[in-house]
This record gives sequence, C-alpha cells and structure tokens, in this order.
Amino acid sequence: MNRTRRNFLWGSTFLGASLFAGRKVAAQDKHDHAGHDHKTVEQAAVPEGDFVPVHTPDLGKLPYKVENGVKVFHLIAEPVKRQFLPASPWAPAKVVDLWGYNGSMPGPAIEVMEGDRVRIIVTNKLPEPTSMHWHGLEVPIGMDGVPGISQPLIMPGETFTYEFTLYQNGTFFYHSHMPMQELVGMIGLFIVHPRKPHLPRVDKDFGLILQGWAILPNNTVPNTLAMEFNWLTFNGKAGPDCTPLIVKQGERVRIRLVNLSMDHHPIHLHGHQFYVTGTEGGRIPQSAWYPGNTVLVGVAQARDIEFEAKYAGEWMLHCHLPHHMMNQMVSMVGPMAHLGHGMQTGKGMEEGMGIVTKGHALSEELGPSFGRGLGITSLERPVSSLVGLQQQAQHQHHQHSGLSEAEKKKVPGYPQDMWMTMDDEVAKPETYGLPPGWTGSMMGMMTLVRVLPPADYEKLMARIKEGRTEKSKSAPPSHRHED
Repeated sequence: MNRTRRNFLWGSTFLGASLFAGRKVAAQDKHDHAGHDHKTVEQAAVPEGDFVPVHTPDLGKLPYKVENGVKVFHLIAEPVKRQFLPASPWAPAKVVDLWGYNGSMPGPAIEVMEGDRVRIIVTNKLPEPTSMHWHGLEVPIGMDGVPGISQPLIMPGETFTYEFTLYQNGTFFYHSHMPMQELVGMIGLFIVHPRKPHLPRVDKDFGLILQGWAILPNNTVPNTLAMEFNWLTFNGKAGPDCTPLIVKQGERVRIRLVNLSMDHHPIHLHGHQFYVTGTEGGRIPQSAWYPGNTVLVGVAQARDIEFEAKYAGEWMLHCHLPHHMMNQMVSMVGPMAHLGHGMQTGKGMEEGMGIVTKGHALSEELGPSFGRGLGITSLERPVSSLVGLQQQAQHQHHQHSGLSEAEKKKVPGYPQDMWMTMDDEVAKPETYGLPPGWTGSMMGMMTLVRVLPPADYEKLMARIKEGRTEKSKSAPPSHRHED
C-alpha cells in the first residue's frame, strides 16, 4: 500500500481524517496547540542566521532544502559502523556495529529556528520496523512517532513523512521509539533557536550526546540487554578521541548535554562555575539559575549549561561516575579469586537476574556474585579493570614503579589503574599544543574544554581551518605556567 495512503487510513481510523490526510496535517497542526500564540509565531519575521550555530564535535549537521517556505530534511535509518577509538600500542581500533542515521551514530544534528515549518522524510533501511519521536517537541499527535498509537510502523524499505511547525525553542532530540533501537544508537540532536536570542548572548554553543555501551573485548555489537556498561561516549567517541571544545578566553559558552543511555551522568566541568539555563522543556527563568560545576543529566533529559570562560587552560569535561571515566571495563578488579568457592565476579545476565539454569536454588553456582551482565568471570591472578592490555602496557607500568613485583603483590587491591597514552593516534588540529602524555588522563566519557588566550586561540583556529593535523611534541603554550 502506498505510504501516504497508509498514513491517511491510520489517522482516519483513530483520530479523524482532518489530522492525517497527507499535507492536511500541516494545515491542521495549529489547532492542536491551543496554548500557543500561533498567529504571532507564524507572522513574525524569523531572521535566518541570527544565532550562534551549535558546534557538534565529531558529528555533522543534517542539510535541508526550502520548498514553498518549508524546510525539508531527509533522514535515513540504517546500520552504521562507528570507531570509538583508533588503533594504538595498547589495542586494535574499537570499531562498533551500530544503528544510526545517514551513515552517522549519533545521527546528524537538525538545527532550525523557532517558527520554522519542517518536513522530515524518514526512510527505513533497517532490517526491522522503526519509527521516529521528536523528544520534547510539542507536535500534533499524528506526528508524535509512537507506533500503534499515533502512526503505523515504518516497515523496512518504507518512508514516512513528518511535518509540523516549531512553536518552541531549546535543546531537543530525535530518536527511534523502539527501545532497543535507542540503545543501539538511534538518536540525534534537534536544536531550535529562539526568534529573539536569549540574554546574555553566548559566543560559543556546543552540543554533546551521552551514551553507554556494553561491549565485550572481542565483540563489535553492543549488548542492549545489559545493565552494566564499559564503553562511554560523547557524540559517539570515547576519550581521548573526543574532539576538544575550543574557546577563546573571556567568551560566554553554552554546552547542550543530551542523555539517551541506561545511566544518569553527573557531568563535571573543571576550573569554572556554570549555571544550568535550560532543559528539554526549554529555557529556565534566570531567577531560577544557581551556580555549580556538576550537573546530573538524567536518562532522556537535556541540560544546557552556560559559563564565562575566565581561566585559560585545558579543562576536563567528563562524567564523574568513576566507572564512566574508563574504557573497556569488566567486573574484575584486583586479584579477586574463585575456584568454586567464595565471591564470584562478572556473572552473566541470567545469573544476575536469579534465573536457575542448572542445579537448585541453593547450589554453589547461585552464590553471591559481582557484576550485572558483561559475563566475564575473574581468575586466580591479578587483573586490571582495563581489559585487553598488552604486555607492553604492563611492562611500561612496572618500569615506572619504585616497588618490586613482590612488593606490589603484597598491596591489597593491586592493580587498579593503568597509565596509557596515545597522543599520536588521536592527534587532530584541536589537540595541537597539548602537553605530551595528555591522553593518559582521558578515557570513557571525557573531553576537554580548551580555553585559550586570544593570541593562542587565533593561531589554533587558523590551524583548524587549514586542517593541519600533523602530530606534535611541541612545548605547551605559555599560559600553562601562569597563575
């Protein structure tokens, strides 16, 4: 059946043909939001480009064409590959099989203006049905994207057209409304700029998507059933491969944080205090702002933070959950042993849920255990929380210790952390001038906000514009030694 015809029949059956008959959706959506002053929005002059564009490190923007005053976007849901980290002396490249949009995971950002009318044509190139929800946006019910309630499923090979007018502004996002598809990567930013810029105006505007993944060392497909996660990413990249945010000292900065994972994330900024100025519901009244340097971004939430970049330096921006500050963790820290007795670690999902697969409920196999789903059990040997380290890593760590191997083994809990650098492997224009070894501190959901004095900023921006990515061991900028 023709897709447009299917949309019409679906709406006619459940809510009346006037809401769903092809382009009639566009004509009727103003009547579905009586609380908005639609006349004011639709007649207002929307100054195209009167905003600071949102920079989404390591992600692109979704292009559009204007047809009869409507901004038309094309989104393709499809399988994608994403490299969380490049190859290094410590491990091969971490390339993951995910689902996303237009060859990207997360999908490309949609950036529009309040008052715009948008038409988003979604084509499904996945092997199973999908749908699209516009998270936080107030749209007609026929455009809400919940299959079985507001629309039919978009079957493989089919296309569904969403169309609505934007009566809000703020940080929103789009995602599949199939929950396991959300966990395999189907999300993208949807930024709506206000017709009248918010005050105080910002000089830089960034967007970051927070995600977590359970991926065994030799696997490429995330376990979407897991409850414990060992890869954490900003915009589909793990530290230290996240592209730093480049800021000139004295600028006012906004960072938009969106979380679609199974964990909440306390995002912490070093060196500066910020205000939380917006949520997925829009702008917070300034009277309700309060200072902080850590904001909890809950699942399915957006948080806008703003601050004045007063202090020069390379300031970390990261989730402060300790396990989220690492890559490729599994539940085996220190020499915790089991040989049929004692505490077990890294049990699989069935065991973690108490499912009896053999023996009886009081059998030894169902004894106390650590771990909720990565399914790796510890052995009678010292192991690190960082799995897959090669002998070179262990050797380097031992060389820089003042203790003998025998003395180390006497320390309860050893080993815990390893120091691994990969400066050259993640070199890009935005990392130029960072001190040698900077990557040793960067793993998991971590990136840098580089606040540079004007002269250093201009030099680095010129390098970025030229795309100069040569690796550098140069001395750090002079501001590193300032008080």
